[in-house]
Amino acid sequence: MNREQAWALVEEFVKTDSLKRHLLAVEACMRYYAEKFGEDPDLWGITGLLHDFDWEIHPNLDEHPIKGVEILRQRGVPEVICRAILSHAPERTGVQPETLMEKTLRACDELTGLITAVALVRPSKSLHDLKVKSVKKKWKEKSFAAGVHREEIEEAVQALGLDLWEHVGNVIEAMRRVAPELGLDGSLARKEE
Repeated sequence: MNREQAWALVEEFVKTDSLKRHLLAVEACMRYYAEKFGEDPDLWGITGLLHDFDWEIHPNLDEHPIKGVEILRQRGVPEVICRAILSHAPERTGVQPETLMEKTLRACDELTGLITAVALVRPSKSLHDLKVKSVKKKWKEKSFAAGVHREEIEEAVQALGLDLWEHVGNVIEAMRRVAPELGLDGSLARKEE
């Protein structure tokens, strides 16, 4: 599977811009870490791009991502990608993240949502001037982005063998690469002026 085919699947199943932006953010993080770890950026990126493609058709935790992976398998998506997607929700699928790619997906998924939320409350609405300390401050406010499972992120980052705040910095840097596609390049702030 190439990226064009993966994006066609996203376009077929994902209708909301917010979910597309989430998938693009996780894809960017996976590509970043694949490069950092000397792995295949295309394989890792496609995995990130597809990990939540089924959320709108299976918007409950009983079906996502299990039913989505059934679709991916029917479409001939490689098992390494399917297994990684299952492993990003081990509490529901029973598939524990074991490989570096699987652990990275789990560590990046929730965190991209928190970083997006932090960027959006800043006057600039941009990732380009976002610092780790801003994320750290919001991390402590449990009511901020309350749906983000901070403990899950901490466990996943620990499983990767990284420091949490180093990881936050890496994810910010990865997301900066696609800031315009995420709407986090300051353009939203300029529209409000």
